[in-house]
Amino acid sequence: MGGHVVHARHGDRSCYRPWRSQLSDSSQPLQVVDALMRLHPFKVLYIADLDAILGRGHHGQYLRSIGLHYPDLALWLDAGLRDSADIQRCHKIGRDSHLVIGSESLSDARLLRDPALTASAHCAALSLDFHGDRFLGPPELLTDPALWPRRVIVMTLARVGGRQGPDLNRLRQLIALSPKTLWYAGGGVRDAGDLRALSALGVHGALVATALHTGAIGASVLNTCA
Repeated sequence: MGGHVVHARHGDRSCYRPWRSQLSDSSQPLQVVDALMRLHPFKVLYIADLDAILGRGHHGQYLRSIGLHYPDLALWLDAGLRDSADIQRCHKIGRDSHLVIGSESLSDARLLRDPALTASAHCAALSLDFHGDRFLGPPELLTDPALWPRRVIVMTLARVGGRQGPDLNRLRQLIALSPKTLWYAGGGVRDAGDLRALSALGVHGALVATALHTGAIGASVLNTCA
């Protein structure tokens, strides 16, 4: 947001501020990615372009820079895709990015059937976005697994940046709807115990930021869980 990696807290974007991380003295995107890659040889980097999600510009220059420095790092990009024009724009900005479709940005679930997504591997995942008990997005997107791609993120915004733990109950309910989907948890991961609980539930992966920047999850845990 605003050219900085920010500390997301509980989905209240008006309160997001540049990170003061144990890993990096800078909140500039490339420097933060450098610090993360020194911590662990991650294969996937999830990026939420919050300015794009909020409809006030994008951070294409930073995406290109990260892609040039780390050509083997898969970039999953949520940039507030709302229509076909947004998909084409993102393809031009970050040619090597895999697009995350955030439900909060959608007014029509049919975007998931757009040829620009379905004819290629560009759709990395669908993000089912929740704020508290409220689902953010077209209602049918929550109840019809036929609309879902292979990978689905359960994004619990109220738990992002906090120490509440992942929403295991919601994940359990959604996994029951589609056990073959590759599920990812977003929001609330605190430590190695949470990662073990998610794995035991059948979750394929987790989005982790705060626990990395604070040192709650370090290299030894990552080497064990990877």
